[in-house]
Amino acid sequence: MKFYGRRMTDAQHRPSAAAGDLRAATDVVAAFVRELADGRTRDAATADRRFASDVAWGSPYGATVHGIDTLLPIHERLHRDGAGGSSSRWEIDRVLPLGDDVIVTHVRRRALGPDGEPLPPAEPGAAFSEMMLYVLVRRDGGWWLAAGQNTPIRPGGAV
Repeated sequence: MKFYGRRMTDAQHRPSAAAGDLRAATDVVAAFVRELADGRTRDAATADRRFASDVAWGSPYGATVHGIDTLLPIHERLHRDGAGGSSSRWEIDRVLPLGDDVIVTHVRRRALGPDGEPLPPAEPGAAFSEMMLYVLVRRDGGWWLAAGQNTPIRPGGAV
């Protein structure tokens, strides 16, 4: 396709998905991530306190989980088992506001060793880092997780 005498790339005629206040959305995601990190050190109920009742969850193993009543017991078991490691650092990778009431974000959780440094990507069964895709929605004056997908970072994958 040509535009004013030059060839347009495919990206030049695609709409942008972003349609909101990036600074405000980043503040929302930062607060959400702080709650997740706090909950990870306390208990699963604290970590999941901002999950919508009908949350759509994709597990790292290809299963889908529907609703907080199904997801919370899974997270409680994983918390008891110490899945993911004993300490973590949370990093916001991307914030994409889709409007005033919807935010898509990528968040990386890095498992830390006893020295406080990130552990290398791990094989199944060891402490692991993960990349999370979250969809947050504003409802009843607050922000809630509507959907999430966690993917462990494995050797040979992106770090």
